[in-house]
Amino acid sequence: MRDISWSKKEKEIARRAFGNAYQKECTALVMRSKKMLDSINDPRDIWKIHDMLTESREEIDLKYDYRYSVLISVFARLLRESWLTETDFAGLREDKLESIKALSEII
Repeated sequence: MRDISWSKKEKEIARRAFGNAYQKECTALVMRSKKMLDSINDPRDIWKIHDMLTESREEIDLKYDYRYSVLISVFARLLRESWLTETDFAGLREDKLESIKALSEII
């Protein structure tokens, strides 16, 4: 998948989809964090929030890789995790769409 070419239009679609997924996941993380903050009963709960945020940051940093050579697999994972839908990829070449869908079913 490293030799896949991306047209200018496809790069725009990919950038928008990538940004939307990132925004959705970060918004969900903010909501989860607020919920945890609201339920603090013990000072030690602060460190649970810290640990969750640290783990989430590491996962997000690894997941959101915008190199064109790995973007198909990134999109497949985001599709599988429901951060993106097939409509987010409208306008990509059919071979890319098929690869994203197929890979999302096996990862």
